[in-house]
Amino acid sequence: MENKEFTNFIHDIIDEDNESGKHGGRVQTRFPPEPNGYLHIGHAKSICLNFGTAIKYGGKCNLRFDDTNPSKEEDEYVRSIREDVHWLGFDWAEREFYASDYFEELYEFAVELIKLGKAYVCELSATEIREFHGTLKEPGKPSPWRERSIEENLELFERMRSGEFEEGKYTLRAKIDMSSPNMHMRDPVIYRIMYAHHHRTGNKWCIYPMYDFTHCLSDSLERITHSLCTLEFEVHRPLYDWFLDELEVFHSRQIEFARLNLTYTVMSKRKLLMLVKEGYVSGWDDPRMPTICGLRRRGYTPESIREFCDRIGVAKRDSMVDLALLEHCLRDHLNKIAPRYMAVLNPLKVIIDNYPADKTEYLEAINNPEDPDAGSRMVPFSREIYIEREDFMEDAPKKFYRLTPGSEVRLRYAYFIQCENVVKDAEGNILEIHCTYDPASSGGNSPDGRKVKATLHWVSIPTAFKAEVRHFDNLLTVSDPATEDKDFLELINKDSLHILENCPMEPALKDLKAGERIQFERIGYYCVDSKDSAPEKPVFNRTVGLKDEWARMQNR
Repeated sequence: MENKEFTNFIHDIIDEDNESGKHGGRVQTRFPPEPNGYLHIGHAKSICLNFGTAIKYGGKCNLRFDDTNPSKEEDEYVRSIREDVHWLGFDWAEREFYASDYFEELYEFAVELIKLGKAYVCELSATEIREFHGTLKEPGKPSPWRERSIEENLELFERMRSGEFEEGKYTLRAKIDMSSPNMHMRDPVIYRIMYAHHHRTGNKWCIYPMYDFTHCLSDSLERITHSLCTLEFEVHRPLYDWFLDELEVFHSRQIEFARLNLTYTVMSKRKLLMLVKEGYVSGWDDPRMPTICGLRRRGYTPESIREFCDRIGVAKRDSMVDLALLEHCLRDHLNKIAPRYMAVLNPLKVIIDNYPADKTEYLEAINNPEDPDAGSRMVPFSREIYIEREDFMEDAPKKFYRLTPGSEVRLRYAYFIQCENVVKDAEGNILEIHCTYDPASSGGNSPDGRKVKATLHWVSIPTAFKAEVRHFDNLLTVSDPATEDKDFLELINKDSLHILENCPMEPALKDLKAGERIQFERIGYYCVDSKDSAPEKPVFNRTVGLKDEWARMQNR
């Protein structure tokens, strides 16, 4: 799955480790999501990097749920994460782990730190800890309980585990350096009291380890060779190393890379949860959401997302990636695999006066000219058809090459037609147009070699069925919300969803199954909605348009 064309500084580091004989050439990575929300496109980059790296080096990648905060974690999120990783094309075999698998070992590691004089039970409240913490310019102040005896710390920590104290009464803190320029090294909290039901361990525990303590030791227990994290964890690395060094356990190497920032998108699970809970979207899988399940429902393919992750590469500095590149990767893949059909989204009735009123003929249509194995289908044609209203103008400008009075166009797979007259209502709105056709132009070819400048898609009225079509716009009105001095909710695009009802379509579209991806000719790529569709009543989500903005920008 890895694209060898793109360089990767992390793989350069692994190559150096392998050349030196470190880990005996073994490569073990992990993807460690917290089960407190659904995965988004940013996580896809990490998934592809961690699993892709293991694949490249013949190693293994674990799926590990860092479930240390039971107040925010749910089995629903665990199930969705499994589904998303599998859908992207990766498998962890039997290597599904949980930080909660290690709660007993983590507790014993904490006890060991206390015995080493490297951890103590503190009575400062969360507010007081922040006050004692100092600033970037001023050192912190030691806790009054920093010098408790080892025996007293061991006793209090055991009583914390036994549930003798209320939440907030005590914490266990690492004893490092309150004057360190790295704020994370100023005696960080490594355990807190929390009375919450855990999705796996139930009520067995009332103390839970903090992320920084859990993460590095979980890596060590799983003998992860290269722990790949996003850049915000770079300042945490000294603490990661400190725990492993003080406890003298297997030392994984943490390597940081730039997270994915995508235009017109937020990559915060907290903000995405806010969108769901406050009703800005219909759920985590709303096709406007950057979640993997939302992209899947919209019609994205795993191949296109993996290609996108390859193309953006792995960098050491954060940057903003244009959404157009993601859409380009999707469009490129769909162009190869999506069968073509005809649908009319804004219908205008056309009557072909010289075509037999009682006749229906079936014309051969190519399913996908990019796929020689896609075959063809038969499309019904009749005297009355729909075309797009935008494909006709009564008073057209000079370079309007579609249908106008007296002009001739080609109907896709069918005939040449010429507009003869227009029927309007009392207000001057066009109701229908009347045309004639050339019977000799069957298949859209003229026997006398005359040229037309436009080919229109169409749908036969007697055999058409009508369906709902949903169009989506960017969820945000600005490309980079971080540059705006506004709450991100003020930047929500209130017109991000448009529903078109009763759109006429060729009958073959009626039988498509949920999740099938297709192209509406001359319009764009669409997907049968996986949630709201019913048998013989598909709902179509617009996946991406035909216009490739990324390719256009590259060719300037």
